[in-house]
Amino acid sequence: MPVLQRADAQARARLIDVQRYDIALDLTHGDERFASRTTIHFTAREPGDTFVEIRPAALHSATLDGHPLDPATLEDNRLPLTGLTPGPHELRLDATMGYSRTGEGMHRFTDPADGESYVYTQLFMDDIQRVFGAFDQPDLKAVFALTVTAPPTWTVLANARTEQQADGTWQAAPTPRISTYLVAVAAGPWHSVRTEHAGLPFGIHCRRSLAPHLDADADEILDLTRRCFDRYHQIFEEPYPFDSYDQAFVPEFNAGAMENPGLVTFRDEFIYRSAVTDTERQTRGMVIAHEMAHMWFGDLVTLQWWDDIWLNESFAEYMGYQVLSEATRFTDTWTDFAIARKGWGYDADQRPSTHPVAPTPEDVPDTASALLNFDGISYAKGASALRQLVAWMGEKDFLAGINDHFARHRFGNATLADFLDSLARATDRDVHAWAARWLRTTGVDTLTPATTADGDSWHLDITHTGSRPHRIAVGAYDPDPADTARLTPRDRAEVDIPQEEGQTRHTFPRPAPALVVLNDGDLTYAKVRFDAASWQTAARALSGLPDPLTRAVVWNAARDMVRDGELPPAAYLDAARDHLPHETDLAIVQGVLAFARTQIADRYLPLPERHTALATLTGISRALLRRTEGPGNGTGAGLRLTAVRAFIDSATSHEGIQDWLDGGSIPGGPDLDHELRWRILARLAALGATTPEAIDAELARDQSATGHEGAARCHAALPDPAAKQAAWNALFTTPGERTDNGEPGEPAELTEPTELTELTELTELSNYLFTATAAGFWAPEQHDLLRPYVARYFAAVPALAARRGPALAKAAGRSAFPATFVEDETLRLGESCLADAEPIPALRRTLADQLDDLRRALHVRATAQG
Repeated sequence: MPVLQRADAQARARLIDVQRYDIALDLTHGDERFASRTTIHFTAREPGDTFVEIRPAALHSATLDGHPLDPATLEDNRLPLTGLTPGPHELRLDATMGYSRTGEGMHRFTDPADGESYVYTQLFMDDIQRVFGAFDQPDLKAVFALTVTAPPTWTVLANARTEQQADGTWQAAPTPRISTYLVAVAAGPWHSVRTEHAGLPFGIHCRRSLAPHLDADADEILDLTRRCFDRYHQIFEEPYPFDSYDQAFVPEFNAGAMENPGLVTFRDEFIYRSAVTDTERQTRGMVIAHEMAHMWFGDLVTLQWWDDIWLNESFAEYMGYQVLSEATRFTDTWTDFAIARKGWGYDADQRPSTHPVAPTPEDVPDTASALLNFDGISYAKGASALRQLVAWMGEKDFLAGINDHFARHRFGNATLADFLDSLARATDRDVHAWAARWLRTTGVDTLTPATTADGDSWHLDITHTGSRPHRIAVGAYDPDPADTARLTPRDRAEVDIPQEEGQTRHTFPRPAPALVVLNDGDLTYAKVRFDAASWQTAARALSGLPDPLTRAVVWNAARDMVRDGELPPAAYLDAARDHLPHETDLAIVQGVLAFARTQIADRYLPLPERHTALATLTGISRALLRRTEGPGNGTGAGLRLTAVRAFIDSATSHEGIQDWLDGGSIPGGPDLDHELRWRILARLAALGATTPEAIDAELARDQSATGHEGAARCHAALPDPAAKQAAWNALFTTPGERTDNGEPGEPAELTEPTELTELTELTELSNYLFTATAAGFWAPEQHDLLRPYVARYFAAVPALAARRGPALAKAAGRSAFPATFVEDETLRLGESCLADAEPIPALRRTLADQLDDLRRALHVRATAQG
């Protein structure tokens, strides 16, 4: 399938203007197909030729101004429109479309818990053509009017208010002018909770089997929604621009959420079936705030071309954390951002695939290249850059510029230049120069301190490696005289670091402190280091720092030092052992344990040292459990749940966790709910301490979609050759290529060979079952059994990606990659695959990133071993 070139989009935008789409979808044609009829009203500015995109199972008819077009001219999802004359035109398309199982286009899901089916759209970038015909580019905005025929027990949701008509169809009110990728439909027997706020209907929706869990959290979700909505109306002068606000929690969703105007779709893991920590609830709240920010930045004012996708995501990321901290009980959101999100940006920015926060239009020549930029740079680094911008120019001027931007481009499209012009009108600072250094460059700056004493004063020399100016806070700390395990703040200064490399000196009128923390408060985006005395203090008393955000900055620095080969992985584990048992911030505990478990234990330490690392992590877990025993333990519930999860994931034998599973409880809590039972069983499977029969028995207890995913992961994790082969077949071969016993065989004959893509998509693993199976497959404990599959992976993954498309390509590159084989041979095989196999762009980028992470892990191991 060809991708849209920017040059083609520009030519089409010069030729035509689109006024309106009238779309009729019929969802009553079974489990594999639906009917799609589209009428597009557009105007040609001058004589010319263009094309409309549609990717049907069958195109039945097409007419332009009442004259039939030949469906056979449809080639590579493009139907040519030739000989256009200046003036208005009407294009009609009648097609049959295929449902998806990959979360792209119109995704269909049947809930194993009750047999009910649901469909929803995810039309981002270029997937709208899987649902209806369109001039599919963001700067051809139009009004969309939708009619949907659905089974009688279903409810239909859309971008605007929907009503069921006398004939049973559902009619959505016409939208304002929006971009094609923002059109949304979600249909099924939804369980809904509805209310009204600020004169608008609000609703939250989920599949019926999750109804009790949505009801349990409905007050919290709606309260967060109202609070964020009201806060946005305080800071934005433009009112909410749509006629309703629905939030649908949908199954097998690839992203965290999607900002469809009036109908935000979320992955339905945010409807919690099992116990979660308060930090996880905060994450859900941040996603609610993030997507709501898009209603203005992204939906009201939309990028002109995909090079400016960062404007959508960086702005929403920044506003999501900021508004949640201002308007709700979750006041420490920036600590969570620092420890759980920012590293995503640092990691992406140090790979060969790095790119500027704001790439030039020439760097994004087509939609395939644009799709690759949805990464830690566009989200975490971009949000960090905006936070630094606010610190530099002031929040008042920043918001004034944002409001000017909304007023100038409402219901239109805008570019980075437009955005900067709006900011420049609100401040006397040179935002264009700032943007050139921050948004058009790549890489992470590094700030390194050195302290010297001079009588009763001390000097701080900050060495800047990089190319950006920084406004930071410097914090100086000394031991508390009453408790040397605690640190008290002494000096704090706002410091401006010039963009040039070199040293900046600052003098303080007191003796040198025990600890100096650069970027205290985490207002900039840079790696920070410590002088020798400061690191010794941090290693001894990190948990004694009074502010969790300061502690997060120190932990992030330690993480970066490990990744750069400057701090032995074992030293990071030592710090975790010494300080996590005393840590009170859940986000920090969760983030540090996650890095220690998935990176240090599984990748950065040699395999023979892994057992000792896991024992350290189970020891930390035991210490947290002891700390949270009994009543009156303060923050105990979340810490205790975090400790139990970490203990399970790091267990080196079945002892203890098998007793929990057999007894159906954990002494002292938490309750052994479905999530914990599947977590235990997955670990037992990887250790070879359970059986297929035990997994099937657990599935009989939990027939939910999550249960099926848990069972798939557990079966794939069993250290049995037959189990591994079955999992491999499920991941990498089509059903028609398997024999009855699950072994690869000759491809089956198809009666309709032209529909191979749609048929295999509906019969292969869904996106979620694929990821679950892949997650269980590469157990580090099973290297001898898995070794032959490393070469098989690189031989098989390019064809899988080409067959199943970008979403599954990313899943295969991330979840199915043999990441625990930190070996030169893995690197050689991967580089050969990139050089010779011609992987599709989504897989190429993902593999390139994985291989760079592998090189880093090899370097860390070599450095640690001397």
